[in-house]
Amino acid sequence: MKTILHKSATRGNADHGWLKTNHTFSFANYYNPERMHFGMLRVLNDDWIDSGKGFGMHPHDNMEIITIPLSGTVEHKDSMGNSGTISAGEVQVMSAGTGIYHSEFNAEKNLSLSLLQIWVFPDTKNVIPRYEQISITELEKENELYQILSPSATDQGVWIHQQAWFSLGNFTTEWEGSYQLHRPESGVYVFVIEGDAVIAGNKLNKRDGIGISEVSEIEIKTFVGTKLLVMEVPV
Repeated sequence: MKTILHKSATRGNADHGWLKTNHTFSFANYYNPERMHFGMLRVLNDDWIDSGKGFGMHPHDNMEIITIPLSGTVEHKDSMGNSGTISAGEVQVMSAGTGIYHSEFNAEKNLSLSLLQIWVFPDTKNVIPRYEQISITELEKENELYQILSPSATDQGVWIHQQAWFSLGNFTTEWEGSYQLHRPESGVYVFVIEGDAVIAGNKLNKRDGIGISEVSEIEIKTFVGTKLLVMEVPV
């Protein structure tokens, strides 16, 4: 087993006034040659955006972009003609492919927006750009991990152009279990959204992350109030 532990306080961060952001991996003005990516997981940004503020139209290409609002509502527009909102309890994915433009703003007038934005390298370049957004509230299973993303359009949750599986877990009681990897060439990055957990024998707190590879199964222990994001990607 190989592990790499990223404590919350060691992440790159920036305070732009309207935007407070933390970068698990090198991004924008934060550069750490030892934190470029975890396998095909390129970006894990933890953002807080003030009411009415956000990112104007900007380009992306050849990247799978996943947005998970934790609280509040995102107002989204893109060059594919999509326009709408994404709220906590939903997940959005864009396959940038040959190229897209999009904007993201806090849709609320009096509330801040908290979201995770995740980028995954695709397994196929220059695909036709696509957009998908779903509610994950009906997928949620209390006190166990439930899948929200996969490589297949017929599987549970959204899908992307990569051999990746994402799961969430919301725990109102203590829980002990395991995560079984789908592929031997995969690794798993676990991000603690809220609370505390013990992952493969390592104690993690709120906003800590750990990358684990060269295993087929990961032991997990959670506590009351823990919320986890588990991301399996090729390494």
